[in-house]
Amino acid sequence: MMLVITHPACLGHDPGPDHPECPQRLSTVTQALRDGLGEALRWQQARPVKYGELARVHDAGLIETVMATQGQPLHALDQDTYASPGSAEAAVYAAGAGIDAVDAVMEGNASSVFCAVRPPGHHATATAAMGFCLFNNAAIAAAYACDRHALERVAVVDFDVHHGNGTQDIFQHEPRVAYFSCHQAGLFPYSGQRRERGLGNIFNTLLPAGSGGLRFRNTWADEILPAIDDFRPQLLILSAGFDGHMRDPQADLMLDAEDFAWLTCELRQLASRHAGGRIVSLLEGGYDLQALAECSVAHVAALC
Repeated sequence: MMLVITHPACLGHDPGPDHPECPQRLSTVTQALRDGLGEALRWQQARPVKYGELARVHDAGLIETVMATQGQPLHALDQDTYASPGSAEAAVYAAGAGIDAVDAVMEGNASSVFCAVRPPGHHATATAAMGFCLFNNAAIAAAYACDRHALERVAVVDFDVHHGNGTQDIFQHEPRVAYFSCHQAGLFPYSGQRRERGLGNIFNTLLPAGSGGLRFRNTWADEILPAIDDFRPQLLILSAGFDGHMRDPQADLMLDAEDFAWLTCELRQLASRHAGGRIVSLLEGGYDLQALAECSVAHVAALC
């Protein structure tokens, strides 16, 4: 039975009227999963992340900045990233979900886990909240897996339409973690070029606007999946962004739910070959609610 980890506190992060990263994103995802997959899913509430777990990837200044927003009026952390009275608590539980998910797969309580959480995380660097992200949930989970479970090869696989600059920033000098991203060229945060290689553990592939599903699948099949295979990861952590969908207002990659289902199946095969099937998937972007619901169900069904 597939495990889904979430927490109602993640609904308490409210970046303000008309902000694309709205609480309805999470309620839409959880309802769609309940309606679409029903008894195939087992649900668990996340626990809060601990300070030391955050401090593996974030410096004290960022942690204190985010935590100081608890109960405070809405204000900007950067030009498009806001903290509301409930944002710090939401971020703490979003990060905690990833920790719980790693423990679940490493201890044999689940083969794969989907973390239905927000705010997203992959733009948050070691020192800064940005791009709708407060703490880097995937990075926190990966660092925890390396330290707590003594893993030597963790793959963070990012299929959000935007480059996960924060995850790359955190791990570019960490050989135990390899970061693989396929993202649309010319979008925020304007990073993720092929030449950005870190210690040889960073793999970026860019797609032009309008690429569509065939080019997306071919790029993964020809370039990224073989690189992940060569790395032989002991655990896959997915930054699962669905903003590459053709209906999403934030990008123009022109994908559909079946493209995400296909990729998930391919990643599951890699996880079966190298990692005992262990996958932790964390929700990142996706801003058209109908598309987000369809893609989340397709993704989680493929993980099952």
